[in-house]
Amino acid sequence: MAEQRRHADGEVREADGEEARVWEELVATARRTVADGLVVGTSGNVSARVGDIVLVTPSGVPYDRLTPEDITGVDLDGRQLLGTLVPTSELPMHLAVYRTTDARAVVHTHAVHATAVSTLVTELPAIHYMTAALGGPVRVAPYATYGTDELARNMLRALAGRSACLLQNHGTITYAPTLGRAYDHTAQLEWMCRLWLTASSVPGLSPSLLTQTQLSEVAGRLKGYGQRA
Repeated sequence: MAEQRRHADGEVREADGEEARVWEELVATARRTVADGLVVGTSGNVSARVGDIVLVTPSGVPYDRLTPEDITGVDLDGRQLLGTLVPTSELPMHLAVYRTTDARAVVHTHAVHATAVSTLVTELPAIHYMTAALGGPVRVAPYATYGTDELARNMLRALAGRSACLLQNHGTITYAPTLGRAYDHTAQLEWMCRLWLTASSVPGLSPSLLTQTQLSEVAGRLKGYGQRA
């Protein structure tokens, strides 16, 4: 069965090749969050922007059951243009990110260590230099009911100048230019939360933290990190 998009005028056509390719990558990323223990069941969600369409995992469907025919897409106002499955209940958060940043991909999880940290502090202490890769110390967005505009607003404030934040008593959200990088941000954030919890659990000792000057130095070095074409 061909993937289809429904326009405002009712016309239906097959999804283009780029949308189909990104959907395949999106589903693979969603499945990876389960395999790596960042979500349980259908908790968490993943999205990617293709032009003015946001492809997003549907609500309540196990990722291992998703097929090319299940492609789900909305415009930046949340109107469904692609597919028939209901988009994730966390759509307001995803759309808020795309409307206010240059993000092309968003990953939301209920990672255990990150969620635990979100209940303890208002900002993840700078326990490791990779804090700089996320824009600085990761803030915790105040709690609000899932799927609400209030949660989306809280998230945006916590994301100011950052590419990741924690959601109090809820989980994580990260964004990046690609799905691969958004996933890497999520995995790095969960690792740093686990590191901080581990170091903080030693009786009578407190972990050393990095200064803003040290983080700024790392941020400069990270700009040239990796292979050059």
